[in-house]
Parts: sequence; C-alpha cells; structure tokens
Amino acid sequence: MLNIAGTARFVSDLHLRKERPDLTERFAAFLADTAASGVGTLFILGDLFEYWIGDDDLADPFNTQVCRLLRDLADRGSPIYFIAGNRDFLLGEVFAAAAGIQLLDETVKVGVGDTATLLMHGDTVCTDDVAYQEFRRMVRATEWQTRFLARPLAERLAEVETLRRRSAEAMLKKPAAIMDANAAAIRAALTSSGCSRLIHGHTHRPGRENIALADGVAERWVLSDWDTGRGDALEIGPNGCRRLDFSR
Repeated sequence: MLNIAGTARFVSDLHLRKERPDLTERFAAFLADTAASGVGTLFILGDLFEYWIGDDDLADPFNTQVCRLLRDLADRGSPIYFIAGNRDFLLGEVFAAAAGIQLLDETVKVGVGDTATLLMHGDTVCTDDVAYQEFRRMVRATEWQTRFLARPLAERLAEVETLRRRSAEAMLKKPAAIMDANAAAIRAALTSSGCSRLIHGHTHRPGRENIALADGVAERWVLSDWDTGRGDALEIGPNGCRRLDFSR
C-alpha cells in the first residue's frame, strides 16, 4: 500500500484538448493553487486528456504545454500519481518521465488521512455496460496496442476521431443506468481490497455515498468531469475530506 503523508488532492476526467483552451487555463490555475496551498500529493485518476494516441505525439505543442504544467508542479516537490482512464490509457513512460509523474496500476491502495483508500478511474466497475467492457478488453490488450502504436500518427488520430464519434452515438442509445457503476462491483472491489474508502471518476456523476459491507460501512467519493461546466477536486487532509470547486 502506498502511504501518503500530509494533504492530498484527487482529480479526474479533465478531458483536456486543444479545442478547449479554457480547460487548460483552469487546470493551470488548479496546479498553481495546489502548489500555493502546500498540498503534498496530487492524484490524477484518468482522462487527463480527451484522447492520447501515443507518447510519440508528445512534441505536439498542446501536449508539450500540459506536460510542462505538470513538470512545474513536480519540480516544486509535489509527487504526482496517474491512473490511466478510458481516454488516455496509451499514456506511457516517455510522457511520465517528461512530466515528472508516476504511473500507477488501474487500481491501487493508498493510505491517506489514516484511511485505507482504493483508487481507480472507475470504468472497471461499470460492469452493466457489456459492450464497453468488451471494447475495453480489446484495446487494453498488448497485441492491439502494439499494432495501433505502429501506425502513423495521422492514421491513429483519424481512428480515434472515428471511435469518439461512434462512442457518442452509442451513448445516446444506452440507458443512463447501464453507464453508471454497478453496486455489486463496487462492494466487491472494496471487500477484496480491504479498504474503507473508494475514490473514482469516469461516470460524470459526482457525489458521495456510504456503502454497506459485511464488516462495516465504507465511503465512496465520485469525482466530477471538468468539461461540462463543473470542475471539482477532492482534498484529504488533517480536517478530513472536502470538495474544492475549480469550475471558474
């Protein structure tokens, strides 16, 4: 288990992209506030980018800009940890080294605020969306990723744009409940991890709830997305958990 001393912040689903400079400006302000507030550790729980087609695209001016923002915070002494999301799972060691961030597995246990906490992006507990889970297994396979990354950048970008369009169309046809986290999957994840707190994003349904387990009660915190007018962060410190609003 990764033990964190001091105050930690958690964000997810920023969906940064060059077409939305306002998001990058808000992220820069958030990082500056994180540094000024003396926050010890930052966790980014996936979908930092709207899409990531490979570390060989790091030279793109927009990608370089985001990389430098992260590096500035890391160079101030704040560790930054990253769990891949469903949009940026191809983000790898080259970007991580340049940005000064540390890549984590898709689920990780941390000790923060004297509470064993399970972190994830959140898509793995959306088990009712069978079609998505099948797609996820395909694109997370090493063979698929090797083939995809071997293609020219322009081809990869065109493929991602097609996938984004198809995903948006498919979401319009799915009942909202299917795209939310499954209660049984949440309880199973908490039980198997031995944690009494879960933090994740992905669902774009920010909130907090108590989860009844066989040996007690756990808490679940869901982070907001940043590109629909929201923009929160969860902060855990000596005074417990609190949400911070960075939507402006």
